[in-house]
Amino acid sequence: MAPRSRLVLAKKDILSIFSQSAQKTYSQAQLANVLGQNRSTWRLAAHTTLKDFISFLTKHGDLQVRKFRSETYGQEITRYSWGEASFFQLATSIKSRAYLCHATAMMLHGLAKFSPKTIYLNAEQSAKPSRHSPLTQDGIDRAFSGRQRQSNLIYNCNGISVIMISGKNTNRLGVEEISGPISEALQVTNLERTLIDIVVRPAYAGGISHVLKAYRAAKDRISVDQLLAILQKLDYVYPYHQSIGFLMHKAGYPEDSCAKLRALGLSHNFYLAHGLQHAQYSNDWRLFYPNDLR
Repeated sequence: MAPRSRLVLAKKDILSIFSQSAQKTYSQAQLANVLGQNRSTWRLAAHTTLKDFISFLTKHGDLQVRKFRSETYGQEITRYSWGEASFFQLATSIKSRAYLCHATAMMLHGLAKFSPKTIYLNAEQSAKPSRHSPLTQDGIDRAFSGRQRQSNLIYNCNGISVIMISGKNTNRLGVEEISGPISEALQVTNLERTLIDIVVRPAYAGGISHVLKAYRAAKDRISVDQLLAILQKLDYVYPYHQSIGFLMHKAGYPEDSCAKLRALGLSHNFYLAHGLQHAQYSNDWRLFYPNDLR
């Protein structure tokens, strides 16, 4: 009878490490770290490789291979889950410090119903120096005359589509940890940050009508002061406060809440969405909006 390998001899201790861990998703580097930290404790042979370790965990344990593929860019990312990790855990494992946002955050906060198999993930860009040019009406008109730009970086895995958004660097401003549908810990934009994000990029929220519904659903739950504090720190060039104030008014927020947005100034005409073909105009907010918005 052939002698059993050191991995098999240490099977109970190895599997216990993973079964007792709160972490459910791993990269190869993270698995290599587990192997390196415990190699001597498990008395593994020096020639035991990471490939051997992964093969052992998939055969004797509950490790599952997950491959995320981007057809557009020809990229593939391999991740591993211990047991059945949730769609959201798998998505956030793609990029370090990334967090759930836009339509996915709306769903997790109970503001809207979307398919959990399309997930929006914000992977922030590196910090760049601020280069704000003076805002002009011509500049606003040109910027909002066409369609909103959308990410083409989409990873697919077992029926899940993860839309990667390369957001501006905010040092994860307004990101919190919440408990997901199966009590998993998830990193997601908080209610106030979510309401700002979906105004800035309504296409990632199902369109402006869904954004208005989200504002109605959040009416008795948000802190307008906290929203304003986050908006100020985000330091956008464009006057998104006009859009937010308009939506709050449309959704029936108290006038004193709307007044806080109006107090930030109404210096330019602005647009609730890109590429409006048939628009109405709000004098109160100096804002163009779709004429079918109800």
